[in-house]
Amino acid sequence: MAMTTENTPMSRVQFGLARRDITPPIGIYHPLWGAARHHQATGIHRSLTAEIMAFGDVADQNAKPFIRVQMDACGFVDPEYFEALVHAVCEGADVLPTQVMLAVSHTHAACFPVKNRIGLPGGDLIAPYIREIADQLCGGAQEAVEGMQEVVIAYATGRCNMAGNRDYWDEEYNGFTCGYNPGVQADDTVVVARVTDRKGKCICNVVNYACHPTTLAWENTLISPDFVGAMREVVERETDGLCVFAQGACGDLGPRDGFVGHTQVADRNGRQLGYAALSALASLGAPETDFRYQGAVVSGATLGTWAHVEATGVRMTTVSQFGGGTFTVDLPYIDLPTVEELNTRIDAWREKQQEADEKGDTIAARDAGAQAERAFRWAGKLVDLPKGDTYPMAFSVLRMGDAVWVTTGGEPYNFIQQALRARFPEVAIVFSPLVGAMNVGYLLLEDCYGKGLYQEQPSVLAQGCLEALIEAVAKKIADVIS
Repeated sequence: MAMTTENTPMSRVQFGLARRDITPPIGIYHPLWGAARHHQATGIHRSLTAEIMAFGDVADQNAKPFIRVQMDACGFVDPEYFEALVHAVCEGADVLPTQVMLAVSHTHAACFPVKNRIGLPGGDLIAPYIREIADQLCGGAQEAVEGMQEVVIAYATGRCNMAGNRDYWDEEYNGFTCGYNPGVQADDTVVVARVTDRKGKCICNVVNYACHPTTLAWENTLISPDFVGAMREVVERETDGLCVFAQGACGDLGPRDGFVGHTQVADRNGRQLGYAALSALASLGAPETDFRYQGAVVSGATLGTWAHVEATGVRMTTVSQFGGGTFTVDLPYIDLPTVEELNTRIDAWREKQQEADEKGDTIAARDAGAQAERAFRWAGKLVDLPKGDTYPMAFSVLRMGDAVWVTTGGEPYNFIQQALRARFPEVAIVFSPLVGAMNVGYLLLEDCYGKGLYQEQPSVLAQGCLEALIEAVAKKIADVIS
């Protein structure tokens, strides 16, 4: 039987939104790159922002909302800092920590707010900056909750090839590098979510796309949201509402044109994504409508006519269903190194860096410094990891009508969002990783271990953890949509 209706994926919810500027001060400790030779940010390319969204059930407006924060930051290695930000959101929104999902864009040009950098140049600005973010998130969360109103969210899917697979085999190097691999097809899915009030006015557009914001690399000394800034500018210029970026599962994806010091390249990447998002948004009909067959019209040919028709009755009841929450799954650790082993590595590499500097060999000094940085970061991870043989990985699943919004911790390979979307094709899935302290690292596909990929090096989780996380999330999605 021929289909006579193509439903537009929709959510009918209570929704509130606030934006806050969270740009760090010039001079803060900046580099996230082992190859960088500077310490402090010298200027600002574009402002960093945090968007705080509150979601609630239209059928129970007295229930506490869920708060989802999307913010321009690389992430928070120290659980103490991350928990301080979650606490600030809880205070502002009057909710429990289990109702807060704080996700980052993962820009590598923000700053590096880690406690073990406080003694380095610009490190004295880290703690005050964390307090400033907390104040901004607290006020933003309060504003978002106080401004909650009934909205309808419509979803559409587009395509953008700005991102590429980044597991590249270098024959001369005789190993994998972390760079563009044109031989592997990358996930190019862009999911957009248009939020409108009941009068049809656009409040915001959410853009969900998977790509490491690593256009700007070790040569860049400016604070920047990377491609996200120009993307927001493009979308906001052409639409009425704010633009919210939700990073996707980007563990093995990065910009095809990246690792540069030029902000023009980041802006070009952002414009490419922005235009792709606008194309997807332009495919949507009027708010609260589905696409329905209207019948035949005899003309030069017999034409089949379709129109965007108001969704009413049972359809609106369906898109108003609301449920889910936050959960954990225990994932096993690898055999972790000891702090003593790592300190020995750090000392050895720093000695080699000093020797190379004295000889004027800038490349060797850069490489030795990068190796010392890797070991230093590993040592920092061990301090705050939960004790035991497993890590309690947090994730959230929030069902809102025809859509499910998912968050997870860590940096999973993109396969997780492809697998979930393939398993649940009947729902729109907005997926964001990097929720929580970042000290767990990446989650690779099971058959990617043991190949010498970069992503395995900083990861504390064992082979098979990605597949276990997929199953845990899939089970909860099945529960909330049943």
